[in-house]
Amino acid sequence: MKKIKIEPGTVQETLLIPLYGRKQAMDRYPDIFMDHDCQDIFSHVDFQVSDQMRGKIGKIGSIMGATRQFDMASVCRTYLKGHPKACVVNLGCGLDTTFRQVDNGQARAYNLDFPDAIASRNELLGDRERETNIACDLNDLSWFDQIDFHPEDGIVFFASGVFYYFKTDDVKRLFSAMAERFPGGKLVFDATKKKGLKSMLKVWLKGFEMKDINVYFSVDDVAVLKGWSSHIASAQSNGYLEGYRPLDKRFGFITNMVFRHLDKSKMCQIIEIDFAKKG
Repeated sequence: MKKIKIEPGTVQETLLIPLYGRKQAMDRYPDIFMDHDCQDIFSHVDFQVSDQMRGKIGKIGSIMGATRQFDMASVCRTYLKGHPKACVVNLGCGLDTTFRQVDNGQARAYNLDFPDAIASRNELLGDRERETNIACDLNDLSWFDQIDFHPEDGIVFFASGVFYYFKTDDVKRLFSAMAERFPGGKLVFDATKKKGLKSMLKVWLKGFEMKDINVYFSVDDVAVLKGWSSHIASAQSNGYLEGYRPLDKRFGFITNMVFRHLDKSKMCQIIEIDFAKKG
């Protein structure tokens, strides 16, 4: 099979950055992380990993990226146990394939992202059974109409590394509208405190020369999110690195100390929001 050439500075290159991190984690700890798709994709692309990318992501970055996907999958998997026919909606999907890790043979997946990202996804991943790719702007709520939602079946949304780039007012509007439109649903996403945004901007965005991108949304007090809408039943913050399973000793003592600090300080957190049921 002819490999797909990935040119520097393209959308495809940007989408491969988090994928490369998960691949590194898979290569290091194949018994801990389950994203076999990231390895498969890299076997089908002609892509030169720069020394900068390799150095910026490193061991800690790769474990964090793979752990975030594990967290999202854990929440989705738990939700599907009670709602086996639910919609599983990946907000800002990029090349993420979490649904494959949680697919129970009955659920339906929707992958949402900007048109250029969806075009890359279609080229690199192709069509998949019970998956629908939707090209859209998440702030244009017309995408709601493309989700075949049935309250009795349920719906779970997840977003990895997405909402940092949204203005807080836009996040509030989106969450409130989702809670009203999709009663009984669930949303899970990663977040940081306001202090963490500065670190993200310096280490990640500037480090990868994404100078035209800024970050805005943070969560210092998760209780504020519940107050955004009467249709939000609950909101809770969990640990990002060890909120869904214990840290592995093979990561190393110093690395695990860093991870515990990030969780305890809530510089890294996973937020779960439950939407109120209708009636």
